[in-house]
Amino acid sequence: MTKSILVTGGAGFIGTHTVVQLLIQGFKVTIIDNLDNSVEEAVHRVRELVGPQLSLNLQFHLNCVIVEVLELEVCLLVLCSCIFVRLIEVLVKKCMKMSYVKLVWFWKFEDLICIVHCVFVCLGLTILDSVCVIANRMCVFLTSNARIVEGDIRNKEDLEKLFSQSKFDAVIHFAGLKAVGESMSHPFRYFDNNLIGSITLYQVMAKYNCKKLVFSSSSTVYGQPKIIPCVEDFELKAMNPYGRTKLFLEEIARDIHAADPEWKIILLRYFNPVGAHESGKLGEDPLGIPNNLMPYIQQVAVGRLPELNVYGHDYPTKDGSAVRDYIHVMDLADGHVTALQKLFTKEDIGCFACNLGTGRGTSVLEMVTAFEKASGKKIPVKLCPRRPGDATEVYASTDKAARELNWKAKYGIDEMCRDQWNWARQNPWGYKKPPTK
Repeated sequence: MTKSILVTGGAGFIGTHTVVQLLIQGFKVTIIDNLDNSVEEAVHRVRELVGPQLSLNLQFHLNCVIVEVLELEVCLLVLCSCIFVRLIEVLVKKCMKMSYVKLVWFWKFEDLICIVHCVFVCLGLTILDSVCVIANRMCVFLTSNARIVEGDIRNKEDLEKLFSQSKFDAVIHFAGLKAVGESMSHPFRYFDNNLIGSITLYQVMAKYNCKKLVFSSSSTVYGQPKIIPCVEDFELKAMNPYGRTKLFLEEIARDIHAADPEWKIILLRYFNPVGAHESGKLGEDPLGIPNNLMPYIQQVAVGRLPELNVYGHDYPTKDGSAVRDYIHVMDLADGHVTALQKLFTKEDIGCFACNLGTGRGTSVLEMVTAFEKASGKKIPVKLCPRRPGDATEVYASTDKAARELNWKAKYGIDEMCRDQWNWARQNPWGYKKPPTK
């Protein structure tokens, strides 16, 4: 039986890549996202990548969808008053009132559109193209199984509505804010989004007996480790509000399991995700000036920013810049799928943490050099003071991931930079259109 998975924050960078892998593996996926740090276009590209058949297993919950549906309905009425258009109007109104399960039964509506298209061609009606284009878009909406639900996990009523209408077998929880520097300036915003949103989600999961969870934690819970590589049983000392929200949520997850052992929870502490889907259709598209290294580098490479600010050039490392464990986003996506699959085994999972990294440290300046090689672009660098809350050197021990999940990263920094540049070259302005001059 196909497993139904709720992915919070599924329109984001890591979320979209993970959703692609989930669909390929045969899972049914529901995305909930408030689009604070993401765009709806990314979900459309996921559908393009997996194709129309697998897209039937993908739903995206956002209240703005209703606007498009109503606009299409009005356009159909204006363009044509024929029986076919009246029939579509009735079907749309009916579908908007139906429950999720019944809506899925309309996936063969596309066949009806094709038949009517042929009829119009035979009749030679001039209105054919307009009707078919709109009807085709209508068909995409119907076959995508979308429902209209407000997409913010902090709103308990929205989650209640979603869970009451769908039976989820597990949740992959990405939703939340993630910038270290921003969290230092706006801690309350991080506590609200990351802590309150997650607690609300867990309460609703418990109410509807959905007790399998893969949680998106972070290597920031290690703070400034005394020794490296970082092992999962190290003492945890987050150095900034973002890291502390992840640390608190790990502790909350352990308390939930201790109170109710039916829960199965895997806490994935991943390190620094970079790269993009090999197709160049999916990648990281931050709002404003990027907080993370690779999006910053790529924006310099395509001419959107004049130079790269390197924060910290006097660290006790080989070249003075901070050292991190960079991991390809596709490796990370596969790690989430592997963890999810483990939740459905008969093993006594309990609640445990697991690193997702390569086990190799790469300095910021080494990463710049690798990107220059992959892109053929020279990246101007400005050396800046250290940022508060940043650690000197952090990379993962991967032994537990290999042992517990049978998972190991496949990509090196050359492949990471290659795919990052492929994404940047095809999408210099991310998912957005270039600004008009």
